[in-house]
Amino acid sequence: MPVTDTIAPSVSTHPAERRTRTATRRRLLMCRPRHYDVTYSINPWMNPGRGTDTMLAVRQWEQLRDLYLELGHSVEEIKPVEGLPDMVFAANGATVVDGKVFGARFRHAERTAEGPAYLRWFEERGYQDVLWPEHINEGEGDLLTVGRRILAGTGFRTDIRAHAEAQEFFGLPVTSLTLVNPRHYHLDTALAVLSDDEIMYYPDAFTPGSQAVLRALFPHAVIATAEDAAVFGLNAFSDGRHVLLPTAAEGLRAQLRARGFEPIGVELTELLKAGGSVKCCTLELRDR
Repeated sequence: MPVTDTIAPSVSTHPAERRTRTATRRRLLMCRPRHYDVTYSINPWMNPGRGTDTMLAVRQWEQLRDLYLELGHSVEEIKPVEGLPDMVFAANGATVVDGKVFGARFRHAERTAEGPAYLRWFEERGYQDVLWPEHINEGEGDLLTVGRRILAGTGFRTDIRAHAEAQEFFGLPVTSLTLVNPRHYHLDTALAVLSDDEIMYYPDAFTPGSQAVLRALFPHAVIATAEDAAVFGLNAFSDGRHVLLPTAAEGLRAQLRARGFEPIGVELTELLKAGGSVKCCTLELRDR
């Protein structure tokens, strides 16, 4: 059954009010798409016959990394492994909260080797509290931290039993949300965290019950249109002030500006061919 604690609305201003936004320096992990290609299909975005441009993917990825650095964030890189073309999507590699590393166990055989590769990276850097999970979970693709709560997706990739496993490991409340649209197969394609008490999301990606949970928790959330969701506008990263998201998500950018955020458009069109964008490329290292 879904894991959820007593629901209390997050403390949030009325959407018409602009809040003073403060950026918080983040430590991030990324993986250069040196071996990026679309050679198989495990989501509706992937078409091996479409063709990919690895060099363009690298250039677009470098622009995202450089933007993080310009904004004052630190970026570490994990070495890409040949034969793992989706390893560029670092967000799927683990979930890190309070310096504790909850490893990823992938559903599809094509990606299973990514989990141990990412876990080794953490162990080699001295992380002590590391868990190799029993149940399938695909890292921050389906486990998004909002303040001291974790929103957890299920329906396509992550096993709902992994939600309870994450709650026991992190000691934080975990709220289960069920996805129903195969084009939004991970939670981070349908919902983005903006601050410790704010999110933006696309309601039609979720079951009616999950929509009701989100309305109760975040009554003043930014609501994405179908058009913005279709261009992966919700696969975004926020440092509390700057929100990096696909350039094509014009409606979301306007809404974010109205809330006092500074949206920054990013072009990751080549990686979108594999069903990934800004957040997919970005694993946050929440050491403490």
